[in-house]
Amino acid sequence: MTYTKDFFSFENSVGEIPKGSQEQALDYLEAIKAFSRATYKSIYVIDYQKRGFEYVSDNPLFLCGHTADEIKEMGYAFYFKYVIKSDLDLLIKINKVGFEFYDKIPLEERKEHTISYDFHIKNQEGKIILINQKLTPMFLTENGKIWKAVCIVSLSAERQAGNIKIYKKGNHKIFKYNLDGDFWKADEKIKLSSREKEILQLSIRGLTIKEIAESIYVSPDTVKFHRRKLFDKLEVTNISEAIMYATNNKLI
Repeated sequence: MTYTKDFFSFENSVGEIPKGSQEQALDYLEAIKAFSRATYKSIYVIDYQKRGFEYVSDNPLFLCGHTADEIKEMGYAFYFKYVIKSDLDLLIKINKVGFEFYDKIPLEERKEHTISYDFHIKNQEGKIILINQKLTPMFLTENGKIWKAVCIVSLSAERQAGNIKIYKKGNHKIFKYNLDGDFWKADEKIKLSSREKEILQLSIRGLTIKEIAESIYVSPDTVKFHRRKLFDKLEVTNISEAIMYATNNKLI
């Protein structure tokens, strides 16, 4: 049986926060609230000492019909109510392997890493959707444990749950976790050509293939050629998925 405590790894056990460390968190929520007003994505903040949510944005994707205050009050009980059973077990696994990875990172680099993964939630209407969650540490304890972390939730461009990745700011490598073999593997981040980025950016503006061709002075067939290469590179089937993948993975 899965319990709420299973989400809080022994590797990241957070005890009493010294007064000096508490001062680093003063008024930070105002910046988080401002960011949440400027994005369509759902934002929430985890407090690992209190083992709950310190902040939940009003953005509806993560709320499953509840208010932000209700989700904040529910805390990790939210996952037990709305995450499908197989993915609930997956989240426990992600917490375990993620904190084990994190515990091996030099203390001074720990804030520079972000973990990304996908899981299904079943909303109050019974609709199952695949969402992507990115978790980044904000405040650490004196011994390097995560005290508070910000989570950004968006629709996933993937087709199944999992897709566990860890990125480091300014590093071209990405670490992917193999669930079948239970190991991390380093890989290079996907790199888009300038033409592929250009086509994505124009597509985000809503331009058709013909309009993109006219804008960059090539034929529609050339645009289609670059789009096909882009879809193969990102392993997606249409431009909407390509935009979502590129946005979620900071490729543009």
